[in-house]
Amino acid sequence: MEYLYAPWRDVYFNNKDKNFCPFCHCTHHLNQDEELGVIFRAKECFGVMNKYPYSPGHFMIIPYKHLENIEDLEENTWIQMSYYVRIGVKILKQEFYAKGVNIGMNLGAAAGAGIAPHCHYHLIPRWQGDTNFITTIGQTRVCGSDLKKIYTILCKAFKEYV
Repeated sequence: MEYLYAPWRDVYFNNKDKNFCPFCHCTHHLNQDEELGVIFRAKECFGVMNKYPYSPGHFMIIPYKHLENIEDLEENTWIQMSYYVRIGVKILKQEFYAKGVNIGMNLGAAAGAGIAPHCHYHLIPRWQGDTNFITTIGQTRVCGSDLKKIYTILCKAFKEYV
């Protein structure tokens, strides 16, 4: 297995505050949207770029309330998140010509959630043949796009819907 040097992830692994939640951090730092990768803010939820994307354009939709269980979300929050998932799929297809989109929630650490205490949706654009030998054999992901450019496109596209 190959190992990549990724010191920017240190903030998650070595954070002294074990209660630190990067999603709540985004919720409380409204003046840092660009730095944090926040794409849009609606009343009940917001969209944010994934710092470690599976593919270019991978982003998440997150409720403002710090809740682990989706069954604890208020109905209006669930409805608004679902609305933005549909809009997000539309945007990924129109702006990035995605041929498919994976939508997912890993509910709980046992299900593979990296940030289990704060539920969230993942939207991952897909293209035919977007995985190759380096992912399969080398266990390495390559992002061949400028994430700043992707962020700008997503922000502009969501302005029409927020």
